[in-house]
Amino acid sequence: MFTEHSLELFLVPFLSEIILRHNQQMFLRRNAQLLQQELELEAELIEENPELAQAIHDLNVQEIQAQLQGLKGVMRGDSTPKSQSIWSKLFPGLNGR
Repeated sequence: MFTEHSLELFLVPFLSEIILRHNQQMFLRRNAQLLQQELELEAELIEENPELAQAIHDLNVQEIQAQLQGLKGVMRGDSTPKSQSIWSKLFPGLNGR
């Protein structure tokens, strides 16, 4: 049988793991909610402003082209660092994403 001390030694790591997993799930759930809100707002803004949608599309095309150029360089053995992301030039706090 377990003594009070041995039961505590057994349960504490188990309960800590449960709490950690719960906190991770809550964090992921909140991130999903925030992402959903962001996507809904973005959809609303784009629907109300076709010029914004076109500008975003054009920037994404430029970003894809820059990444393809970087990939081609890597395939040729060029180890020159890729230039800064189009988006991070506009929004420095995004760090390229």
